[in-house]
Amino acid sequence: MIVIKVTNASDVVASRIGRFLADLTPSGFDQGKVEEELIKQLVEQLAAQGLQGELASVQGLDLHNQLVTVDSKVQVRRHRVF
Repeated sequence: MIVIKVTNASDVVASRIGRFLADLTPSGFDQGKVEEELIKQLVEQLAAQGLQGELASVQGLDLHNQLVTVDSKVQVRRHRVF
């Protein structure tokens, strides 16, 4: 299993749409849009390499250095099979 944590979603969105508009959008929206695009691109690339599997965006799971923490409520926000 591979865990990817995006920590600069707001910066990525700001670089694409401008800092002023990015400041008007909530950070949760930024995180969701970046995760959505990342999942799309990862699925395309992994499938192109002949790999099969599943990819999910999960809320309630966090990565801190070498420690993975699980909240009492874990929710899958997006799920793709490739």
